[in-house]
Amino acid sequence: MSLIYPSYIPSIANYIIFAQNKNIVFEMHDNYQKQTLRNRGYIYGANGQLGLHIPVHYSQLNRQQTRDIRIDNSTNWKSIHWKSIESAYRTSPFFEFYEDDLKTLFSKKSDELTSFNLECISRINECLDFKFNYSISETFKKKYDGKDYRFLIETKNNNSIKTEAYIQVFENKYGYLQNLSILDLLFNLGPETLLYIKNHPAI
Repeated sequence: MSLIYPSYIPSIANYIIFAQNKNIVFEMHDNYQKQTLRNRGYIYGANGQLGLHIPVHYSQLNRQQTRDIRIDNSTNWKSIHWKSIESAYRTSPFFEFYEDDLKTLFSKKSDELTSFNLECISRINECLDFKFNYSISETFKKKYDGKDYRFLIETKNNNSIKTEAYIQVFENKYGYLQNLSILDLLFNLGPETLLYIKNHPAI
């Protein structure tokens, strides 16, 4: 059993774990923390690494579990995110191939963070023609008996993961950027993405 958070447009490292481990368990009983990948992901923009941040309703006065966090839709953040993705990848080899399938994620209102993250994962899986079995955690355990990948939700830990190089759109300007969102890999490698994550050295 491998325990991991369902993050927003998950990183390549997350998908390597999805592809190489059986019986994925999504953590649902943690206390929400700000400035993590629970509500953000990273793509390769024209000016380098670009973070996409989902605004949420959150108060530090009362602890809230991540599964209860609601999205703040007072701004048109979905439109902003999609425009950023489109601007970053419209010249990539496979953007047009997956554009229609992914664009619908950003065209309708979403209220709950975790539900939207799971919806993103499901849609990305469809693009990859990839399925993996997962379950939901029942209680929070500080120490987990199986493989514990919850550390990847921290931005600093996620950015320290090294992923094998592949060609990126703006690589000639800023060099190879490690462990971005799986979207970066998908738009650049297309159908070869699944082979990449399955054969990548284990995280």
